[in-house]
Amino acid sequence: MRASAGRADLPAFAPGIFGVSGNDGLPVLLGSRCAPCDRAYFPRSSLCPNCLGETVEQELGSRGRIYSYTVVRTKPPLGLPAPYAVGYIDLDSCGLRVFSLLDAARPECLQIGVPVRLAVSPLGHDGRGNPCLRPYFTPVDAVAAT
Repeated sequence: MRASAGRADLPAFAPGIFGVSGNDGLPVLLGSRCAPCDRAYFPRSSLCPNCLGETVEQELGSRGRIYSYTVVRTKPPLGLPAPYAVGYIDLDSCGLRVFSLLDAARPECLQIGVPVRLAVSPLGHDGRGNPCLRPYFTPVDAVAAT
């Protein structure tokens, strides 16, 4: 799962899931935070499930560690490549654990505890056959090698 040049004009598979950091121009997950509870949520929630207070959109970061993962070897949905990998990532910046696609191009690099970084690439389709951008986490050493 590698980025393809010239495909940044594709729409995201779902709005509000990822964006580009204003600091370094790298992709980041977008979520929300409840100020009274100081809890982060992904995907974004307009109301806090804990206290029902309003939340504000927040960048949740782009780095974390693999908590758990699996490589799926059955027919993938939405035109994803086969096999594909999914897992839970513990985000460094907010302590939130999120479920995400993982980079299955180098399955030997996927291990519990491995540091990962968010990447975005044209990947699969939107359910109607239109190509779209999807976020996924890739091992940090795999990012350095690209």
